[in-house]
Amino acid sequence: MVDIQIHEKSCRGCRMCVDICPTKVFEYDKEKHLALIQHAEDCIACLSCSYICPSGALTHENYHVVKNFYRDSGFCNRMEKFL
Repeated sequence: MVDIQIHEKSCRGCRMCVDICPTKVFEYDKEKHLALIQHAEDCIACLSCSYICPSGALTHENYHVVKNFYRDSGFCNRMEKFL
């Protein structure tokens, strides 16, 4: 199972991870104004949430990397000038 964590002090409560997750791993806590992990067992490690998170509040561990499936942020940053 993928180990996914939200660093609460970094989370801005923007809900982008909640909206982008294809398997609905996250829910939004209206009282705390934070995203919460409610269904970690459903995470497929597509890393869309980590990629889109503006504060870098999400981390994933124990997932199998599949070439060309994951977004390489470093590569994207280098290629940005050509887009």
